[in-house]
Amino acid sequence: MKLSLTIFILFILLLTSTGASYAYDQSTTSAQSAKLASVVEVRQVDNRAEVLRDFLALYNSPLAPYAEDFVDSADRYNLDWRLVASIAGLESGFGKNIPTDSYNGWGWGIYGDNVKRFNSWEEGIETISKGLRENYLGENPESNPYLIGPKYAASPTWAQRVAFFMNKIEQYRVNNAKSTLALAL
Repeated sequence: MKLSLTIFILFILLLTSTGASYAYDQSTTSAQSAKLASVVEVRQVDNRAEVLRDFLALYNSPLAPYAEDFVDSADRYNLDWRLVASIAGLESGFGKNIPTDSYNGWGWGIYGDNVKRFNSWEEGIETISKGLRENYLGENPESNPYLIGPKYAASPTWAQRVAFFMNKIEQYRVNNAKSTLALAL
């Protein structure tokens, strides 16, 4: 009991001695509010690449080490971070079933005997991301597979199947979120 009380007191002292105060009163200025918001924003961790890497690893995907490339390209071209990986999920089992030496897990430019080859997975991810933005989405801020599907693929169910993989990635992200310990005083 004494040990618990000592730990509790040390915890309270630690909280009160940090010098940081996040109390809000009506005299708080908008500049102060913006500063507090930026502090909170900086503390949020962007774990999309980690989530995608772990998800792809579940499928033994050769794309797993390139999760950061997916996220960076998605941000650069204003795409949903799950989209390009999900297309690879549908078109090639996440990069496992591709034409020899092509690094093309998206079916991009593949028809008949024609095969578009990339020099690396990074080049493929970048090319697909840029191509989706420029050739399929244009100025549309959404990166919805239902907007891309009619032009990208002959199958009328293509978009539905890409959305399926996007949802699986999201489910994985939610189910495997790092939990935090909530402490009530």
